[in-house]
Amino acid sequence: MNIYIGNISRESSENEVKSLFEEFGKVENVNLIRDNYTKMLKGFGFIDMPENEEAERAIKGLDGQMFNGRPLTVNVAKPKTDNKAGGAKPRRFNTRSSY
Repeated sequence: MNIYIGNISRESSENEVKSLFEEFGKVENVNLIRDNYTKMLKGFGFIDMPENEEAERAIKGLDGQMFNGRPLTVNVAKPKTDNKAGGAKPRRFNTRSSY
């Protein structure tokens, strides 16, 4: 099961998050999202746990719990979707002079 984890302290590491979730079962992968330029954590990430029962226990046990000074948000990750209908459209400027 793919699990979303939010409100992660920027000082947290993948190993710390993995250890936290391993208290509930096997963790296959930890992916904490970082800013492309600064390489600092953005405050959220994803954890893969192969056993659904263990993953559900982790979600129930960790959602709202304090971790490195912040209350975690933990839930089932939603599938990534294409956002073709929404979002801001790029602005186009008229480069022709009307003077």
